[in-house]
Amino acid sequence: MGLTVRRGEFTLLTGPSGCGKSTLCRCFNGLIPNFYNGELTGEIVVDGVSASSMLTSELSRKVGYVFQNPENQLFALTVEKDIAFGPENLGLPRDEIRRRVDWAMKVTNTVALKDLAPYELSGGQQQRVALAGVLAMEPSVIVLDEPTSFLDPRTAQDVMRAVDGLRREHGISVLVVEHRLDLVARHAERLVVMDKGRVVADGGLGAVLETEFELLVGLGVGIPRVSLLWNLLRRDGLVSGPVPSNVDGAAEGLSRRLAD
Repeated sequence: MGLTVRRGEFTLLTGPSGCGKSTLCRCFNGLIPNFYNGELTGEIVVDGVSASSMLTSELSRKVGYVFQNPENQLFALTVEKDIAFGPENLGLPRDEIRRRVDWAMKVTNTVALKDLAPYELSGGQQQRVALAGVLAMEPSVIVLDEPTSFLDPRTAQDVMRAVDGLRREHGISVLVVEHRLDLVARHAERLVVMDKGRVVADGGLGAVLETEFELLVGLGVGIPRVSLLWNLLRRDGLVSGPVPSNVDGAAEGLSRRLAD
């Protein structure tokens, strides 16, 4: 089964550890095969162009990648210099670099951090700075590899809300790799499930949570608690209708049930 990420779409990619999620994502921006050893088969197309025909520097303008551990991509003496690194390496005019850095810091709420060193930041702040560095490249696709793994639930919600807001405002495609679906499902429109290097389920978030419930449980995916509860209640005939992915959706479904 192939995988197509559509423009402006928020896609959630999940599956058990070691199933190939991160490997797949590293193909999108040329890290594979250019920086990781291995054999690549099949075809990867980004913005209508074969990835194999583009340099990694060209792909980085189209696909921004935020690593699972943001410390892996923060290295400059200050936050501002870190965010400016990408645009500077594109050879952009100074005023254009300034515009991009200012915009990226504003939309990620990192302006107040600009003079701090990355090691002085909390995990959530580092995540936002890493995201700002990617945004300053103005890519059409953003890939986030388990962005909530180092964050507390509240900070994770803030980061996901910011990412979804950017997607809606600027038409950026977002692909999030995540085990804990609770923290991302509120924003995702589509759920893709991988196992053993293959896509085994793909569709609208609610539809996959409903039709592939047993598959998700068997793979050990962290199904949203409200979705898990809804499926159990539906087995007993207590609820009906689409499986919600968040509390608001469940409340709406229950209201319709009571009204009937």
